[in-house]
This record gives sequence, C-alpha cells and structure tokens, in this order.
Amino acid sequence: MGPLTSMNTFLTIYSTLKTNVTQIFRSLKLKEREHPKGRKPTLANSEAVTCAILKQKQNIATKKSLYEIIEPPCKYNAFVRAINHAGSYLARIIAALLSLTWKNPHLVKFTDATDIPVCLAKNAKRHKTMQGLAAWSKTGKGSFFGLKLHLSSDVAGRVLTLRFTPGNSDDRTIFKKMNKKLRGIFVADAGYVSQKLEREFFIEHERMLITATRKNMKKVTAPAHIMLLNLRMRVEVHFRILKLCYGLVTSFPRSI
Repeated sequence: MGPLTSMNTFLTIYSTLKTNVTQIFRSLKLKEREHPKGRKPTLANSEAVTCAILKQKQNIATKKSLYEIIEPPCKYNAFVRAINHAGSYLARIIAALLSLTWKNPHLVKFTDATDIPVCLAKNAKRHKTMQGLAAWSKTGKGSFFGLKLHLSSDVAGRVLTLRFTPGNSDDRTIFKKMNKKLRGIFVADAGYVSQKLEREFFIEHERMLITATRKNMKKVTAPAHIMLLNLRMRVEVHFRILKLCYGLVTSFPRSI
C-alpha cells in the first residue's frame, strides 16, 4: 500500500467519523461553538471531538503528529486547546452511548480494573500533567504512578459502566458505586473478595457477586460458579484492546 492509498484510507476514516460525531452532537443537542468572549473558534466542538477520537482510533502518538496529518485551519496551540476542551463533550457522548447498553444487557456481568501509568516511574516525582489525580500503587507487575480504569461489561462484551480513579483507590469501593444501578450476576477476581461487599451488594432474586478465591483461602465452589469465573477474562479483552491497539498507556504527556 503506497502513501497516497494510505492517506486516502485515513481521510475516509476521518470523514466517516466526523459524520457520525456530528450526528451525535445533533441528537444530544450539544453546542458546536462556544465563544462568549474573544474571537470565534476555528474548530467546531464536533471537529475537535472527531480529532480526539481519531488520534486514539489510529493510535497516533502525539497531538503534534495529528496536527501535521489533519492540517487544520488554525495554529497548533489553538488546535491543542480545542482537543483538550473536547474532553467534557467526549464524557457526555460516552455516557449517552453507555446508556444504550443498559436497555437489554446479559444477566452475567464482569467487573475488573487495570493500571494506567501516566509516566515512567523515574519521572513520577516531577510529573505535573495528572498532578492531584494520579497516585502511586502496586500490582502484580510492580509499582506504578497513575490512574486506574474500572470497567464492567456483560458476557456479550458490551461495556456497561466505567470509571477512572487514582491508582491507589480501593477496587471494592469503586465496584459498589459503579454497579449500584445494575442487576444480575456479577463476576470478579480475587481483588474483590470481601464478605461485607458480597453481603451489602446482594439483592435477593436481583443481584449477587461471585468472586475468585485467594490462594490462602479454603472455599467450596459450585461447578456453575467455576464456569462463570473461567469467563471473567472476557472483561480483560477491553483493556488489552485499549492498551495495545488504541494507545491508552503511553509515556507521552497527556491532558486530563
């Protein structure tokens, strides 16, 4: 595939994505431009959101690289401000899309969390981009400085809820908050083991939590529970795709 073909493919992806985002903006009645003071912004909010999504969808490492590819009709600083400002609109769009998956989710659901380092460990002391949000924490892979992504999905792979928290947050506390409106059988790994959580989360005939056991625990597990626990890896597919394909984890500085 030559450079021209690659660029044509990229422009097709950009055009299709822009059309979809514009339709979502109209459906949610989001503002295209906000300029109470100063000059009218060059990029519409839907265009900024399109660029932000495109950067991750195509795994473009930096905003500078994206700027050089898109060649928008504005200076680089204005382009960066527009994309950073797009975060609030992205959050509203994600919330609207997640609400659609709540209409008919599968009975069986999975919850897990993954680490998101925001910089290399050696740079953590002077890291400022996520200052106040990132925190030191430890996983089986070692220590990291950053955030956690908590995610719940059903057995069909549909994402139902997600939250970003500091790296040192308690998974069990977040689990209860993010799933409080959902019903069904929830499956999680040993990091969510807590008799108190299982008791408080349980609603007769409506909701229950099944967790894996730690190595030092003796627990009689029903065959059906073992089958469900063996399926919990499905939620980790989302993490792998986000990290390996869409550049969720990078050592480059990023805005909130």
